[in-house]
Amino acid sequence: MLYAIVVAGGSGSRMQSATPKQFLPLMGKPVMVHAINTFLQFDERLKVIVVLPENEQGRQKEILSHVSDPHRVQFTNGGQSRFQSVKNGLNCLNTEGIVFVHDAVRPMIDQSLLQRCYTLALQKGSAIPVIPCKDSIRQINGLYSQALDRSQLRLVQTPQTFQLSMIQKAFQLEEDVQFTDEASVLEKSGTDVFICDGMETNIKITTPMDLKIVEWLMKSSIDSTHPQS
Repeated sequence: MLYAIVVAGGSGSRMQSATPKQFLPLMGKPVMVHAINTFLQFDERLKVIVVLPENEQGRQKEILSHVSDPHRVQFTNGGQSRFQSVKNGLNCLNTEGIVFVHDAVRPMIDQSLLQRCYTLALQKGSAIPVIPCKDSIRQINGLYSQALDRSQLRLVQTPQTFQLSMIQKAFQLEEDVQFTDEASVLEKSGTDVFICDGMETNIKITTPMDLKIVEWLMKSSIDSTHPQS
């Protein structure tokens, strides 16, 4: 089987909005719906598990009204942390297969990225999309700082993709503050993590500027596909 867990936790604090960022309108649809539809288009067997905060479960009808195949979308409650939310999503799955775990606020994934992640996860057990660091990076230590070699560093994206039994086993660990994503959980369980090429446009929307950039990119993509005569 093939699954995608779309994690829709978080609030609108940095967005300066009362509405959590995953539900803000983007090109006529809630931000998170763009990713859900991309997953549904990837494979007709794929099922999507949407992890919503308990106080946002009332948005199910709105979300389903925008998805391409509502019958393949299921909802579950989020937890107090990302670890707990992803674990709740994993607990909805009980067969072998591949699972994508994705941030709901990364709406610009595409089929080529999903295919790279899927193929590597089939071969190696995991696939973590990353992109190079463009800027110089310094590590802060009190009043001092030191430069790091950016050629050895990568920025981590989602969907982080795994063989289901492998990541479910890893999530039996006790929660740890060092668990910043699913890859860190898998690594703590003693299993190697494998990376693949991510996408520069796979932007995580956290600020109003991010939303404007993503909307511009989406409009530019539509304009290039359907140029005006």
